[in-house]
Amino acid sequence: MRKPPSRELRIAIDTGGTFTDCVWMEGGVLRTLKVFSTPDDPSVAIAEALKQIGVRRPLVLLHGTTVGTNALLQRKGARVALVTTAGFEDAIEIGRQARPKLYDFFFDRIEPLVAPQLRFGVSERTTSNGKVLQPVSRTEITALARQIAKTQPEAVAISLLFSFANPQNEKIVAAGLAKLAVPLSVSHQILPEFREYERTSTVVVNAYLQPVMQRYLENLVRRARLIAASHPARVFVMQSSGGIAALSSATREPVRTVLSGPAGGVVGAAAMARRSGFERIISFDMGGTSTDVALVDGEVQPGAQTEITCLTVAVARLDNHTVDGDGGSLLH
Repeated sequence: MRKPPSRELRIAIDTGGTFTDCVWMEGGVLRTLKVFSTPDDPSVAIAEALKQIGVRRPLVLLHGTTVGTNALLQRKGARVALVTTAGFEDAIEIGRQARPKLYDFFFDRIEPLVAPQLRFGVSERTTSNGKVLQPVSRTEITALARQIAKTQPEAVAISLLFSFANPQNEKIVAAGLAKLAVPLSVSHQILPEFREYERTSTVVVNAYLQPVMQRYLENLVRRARLIAASHPARVFVMQSSGGIAALSSATREPVRTVLSGPAGGVVGAAAMARRSGFERIISFDMGGTSTDVALVDGEVQPGAQTEITCLTVAVARLDNHTVDGDGGSLLH
């Protein structure tokens, strides 16, 4: 039995540095629309696109975004406080032994997203096999909350040693800091994996992006619902892994969207190539700011951790590579 057509209007929107592109089906016909992006608030361009399309039925918005990426590139994220095991406050600055420019004596490392005065240590210890050697003191957490409040952070990242093996201490710290009424990024929820530096860096990036992404997505939903008027509007956000996430997930874990736009390009190129009978392709996605390429050998390949402006991000992503494009750069 043939499935009846959906009453929902499903629009895929990708926001780039120069243009905002829309794709949707209407009456069995594939339609596209391109409008100029509005970098100060990308939701304005999306609202303009929705007005031009005309929303007269329930709306589903599938959105690829560069808001998180741009916030990292421009250092326009939140003021973040970091809470970690005492003695490991500087792990995000020490990093790994690898130097980006091995023979450059004058190379300066990029500044961490958390300044030294915003890093706080907690007297606690969990072993690598998950045994709690030193539980968290609730008195210390109460004092820590007061101390952090004085620094007026916009978000807090929590990453305790070996919390992936046993999150007990980390849960106590998170509960004690909830009274600060700012977004909390907790490592056993964001990235419950070993490697202290990578886990801490990823959690810090998530905290850095949380307020930015929350404001943006709230604006987007508000504008979309105004245009959809009496019709319901749902928004889903593309993830770096090539899947989509509900609005609540994208707001809570924005670190998973930092390569949102490029991931959508790879998934789309692979799907179209497969329909045309090609299993092995190199995708080429050129925009006004950058060009993204990926090798698709039968299926889209998952990638390992990546670095964005020398900041380590260890969440799932697709294996694609970015070069500066500027729209008119020559490739050799």
